[in-house]
Formats: sequence, C-alpha cells, structure tokens
Amino acid sequence: MTKIAPDPPETKTPLEEALRAEDQARNREAIKRALDFYLCPEPAKPRRPSSMFMVCPEVDTESLLAHACESLASASTAASNFANELSGSQRSTVLGIQQIVMLAELAVSRALDRVDPQT
Repeated sequence: MTKIAPDPPETKTPLEEALRAEDQARNREAIKRALDFYLCPEPAKPRRPSSMFMVCPEVDTESLLAHACESLASASTAASNFANELSGSQRSTVLGIQQIVMLAELAVSRALDRVDPQT
C-alpha cells in the first residue's frame, strides 16, 4: 500500500510562509514593471534646450544665418592655416575638416540668400 501524504508531513513555519509571500510580491512587482515598461511606455517628454548657451529668442533668422556664415568662414580659414603647418595624414585630416566646414558655410549662405535675396 502506498502513501499519498509525505512522511512526515511537510510543515512550514510562519517565517517561511512570510518569506515566500514576500518573494511572490517582489516577483509580481517586477513583472508589473516589466510589462508597464514595454506595454505602457511613458509619453516622451518635450525636449527642452539647454539654457547654458542660449541664443536670444527674439533674434531674427537672417541675423542668425549671417552670424553662422561668418563663424563658419572663420573656422574654414583657421583650419586652412593650421593645415599649412602640418604634413602627411594629419594635413589631410585637417583639410577634410576644412572642406566639411566650407560645405556647411555654402549651405548657410544659400539659406541666407533665400531669407534675404540680394536683388
């Protein structure tokens, strides 16, 4: 004849029951956080620009483009002068940077022409 009940019967102490219930509660919380993360994401917060280096909001687009164009022209000249002091791959790198700056200057100049066409 086989016994269905274990010998001796399992008895759990109140401490073991409390720990088991605490583990189940932690598991439920972790599962809820995981599901909420994937199924109910928080709406994206609107991007707030840093106010550390902020351009005055009242400045018009033409002035901003003119300043950007002048800054890019200065950076292009500085990179060109610096490239003349170098040789080899370092010179090629600086000339590549200077070309990127020059292309950005051309794009800003074109945008400036669209804002205030010279007639």
